[in-house]
Amino acid sequence: MPKFSLSRFAKNYLLVFSLFGLILIGIIAIDHWLLAVVFLILLILLINYLYQTQVRFQKELQKYISTISHRVKRAGSDVLQTIPVGTVLYDEAGNIEWFNPYFQILVGNQELIGKPLAEIFPSLEWDSAARKQTIPYQDKTYQIEMNKEERLLYITDITEYRQLQEKYQNTRPVFGIIHLDNLDEVAQGLDELSRSILLTEVVSLINDWATELDIYLRRYAADKFWIVMTEHVLKKLETTRFDILDRIREMTSDNKIPLTLSIGIGAGVESLIELGQITQSSLDIALGRGGDQAAVKAGDRLSFYGGKTNAVEKRNRVRARVISQSLKDLIRESDTVLIMGHKTPDMDAIGASIGVLKAVHIHGKTGYIVLDDANPSILTLLDEIHRHEKLPQYFITPERALNMVTAKTLLVMVDTHKPSLTIEPKIVAACRRIVVIDHHRRGEEIVKDPVLMYIEPYASSTSELVTELLQYQSDQIEMDRLEATALLAGIVVDTKSFAFRTGARTFEAASFLRRNSADPALVQKLLKEDIEHFIQRAELVKKARIAFDHIAIAVAKEKLGQLLIAQTADTLLNMSGIFASFVISVRPDGLVGISARSLGQINVQTIMERLGGGGHLTNAAVQLEGIDVEEAESRLMEVLTEVQKEGGLSV
Repeated sequence: MPKFSLSRFAKNYLLVFSLFGLILIGIIAIDHWLLAVVFLILLILLINYLYQTQVRFQKELQKYISTISHRVKRAGSDVLQTIPVGTVLYDEAGNIEWFNPYFQILVGNQELIGKPLAEIFPSLEWDSAARKQTIPYQDKTYQIEMNKEERLLYITDITEYRQLQEKYQNTRPVFGIIHLDNLDEVAQGLDELSRSILLTEVVSLINDWATELDIYLRRYAADKFWIVMTEHVLKKLETTRFDILDRIREMTSDNKIPLTLSIGIGAGVESLIELGQITQSSLDIALGRGGDQAAVKAGDRLSFYGGKTNAVEKRNRVRARVISQSLKDLIRESDTVLIMGHKTPDMDAIGASIGVLKAVHIHGKTGYIVLDDANPSILTLLDEIHRHEKLPQYFITPERALNMVTAKTLLVMVDTHKPSLTIEPKIVAACRRIVVIDHHRRGEEIVKDPVLMYIEPYASSTSELVTELLQYQSDQIEMDRLEATALLAGIVVDTKSFAFRTGARTFEAASFLRRNSADPALVQKLLKEDIEHFIQRAELVKKARIAFDHIAIAVAKEKLGQLLIAQTADTLLNMSGIFASFVISVRPDGLVGISARSLGQINVQTIMERLGGGGHLTNAAVQLEGIDVEEAESRLMEVLTEVQKEGGLSV
């Protein structure tokens, strides 16, 4: 209890007691004055006794409090000297003024007074707003808490904690699935003995690889292996960029079709059930991107490794017929079909949309194509459509389409599987029934719970896929000249006139369209280039420089459309000795665009993915926000340097 409160209470008590005694003595003095005198003397003696008692109590209390304070100060001083936390006081210049003994133990230096802390802890960030920082010191790890107002540091050795944390992270379980992509295709034409020898060699190499890295391997199907490892092993695999992919491909390179692997890895979650689900999802993504690669999903991080070869065509007529039948049923069950491609649609997106619209009309249903901003490359096609007697009425705005959505509306997404890239993502969110038809390699973002998904990265274009599906919609198909030509134009553009990503099925689709009145002359008319664009492209080609011996890089200072950037990249690829090209320019929307092309020896898709974009092995792009073309070029060069160190630029 505080001194002043107790003293005040004692004084008040004595005063009240004295007043009460005097009043009582005064009453007695009226009749017995002598007795009153006696009581007065007794009262004075009693008050004096109480006063003396109170004085002694106050002195003893002060002495006790003084003793406690001394003990507390001494205990605090002892704690400061012996606590296993380094404590340092420093001056305004950052020099040491005082430290406790434990700090000296931590740094192992006798001469510390006046020494700059920046010399002892060079990695300490003095300007950081964070109160706590973790820094390395020699072979230790320290946590430093800064009190800038008092110019005080608290240093704690957290080395053991970090080691324990690292051990926990490194020993967390990781699941994986290895899939032999094209085992059946590779084995075709081989006799039973050759097939057995090939499979034995492949399995033996995978087993040796797993044993070498301490990976548990279990084969559960002819073309699938289940693997279990730790995150420490996963880090090793990521460091080597899953070289087992290259080793298997190189070992079987003498075959007509090399054998490739797809690997799905799941990590970074506590639940084993969720870990298994993530692993299967990762494998699906790797296969959806064309195979011959590893997809690693660790928490929120999704990484890809490999993918150095073109996807081997594995589609078959049975799958196309099944997908076509499912699409037919979905169209018949719908009241309205909305067809939508990606933002700023190109020839492939519009051609595929017109093809799906034809399928809708075959079954007597109402369908519309959602179109907003037009890509300059399709303006000639749109002019032809506007002059058509029927097609213009089926093109509607995103606003009108959104108002038409009902519970029975079917949305068909073409040439993209990412909701964020569609013309109007709100339509995707509003529709319960969604079909996806796309030829791009699958990314992490994808439509949630589609009723039908047809993603084939082995196809040249979405127009090719839609053309195949049309063949099974009806026994008798009568296509309009412009409808068939739009589909053929989509194929021609995406294959660069059948020069890239062209398989046997591509020519079959083109043949079907030609039989159904597709006009090659009209295709050439639709693809004609404006002379001003040609001059701009020539000027940009003139500015190109050669990097890494066989890579052409062109940077435009002025704003250019995405079409012109892409066409310039295609033109550079036609130059002698060029195996990949990159064109950088500011787009009309303010973003910096990079278009990338290659002949197949260099995977431009993985290069663009490291910058946040994507695409195909021979055709990819990225849009960067908040930077200029110089910084974009610098980032591209950094990525190319990394890829070169990994051997990804060798041709």
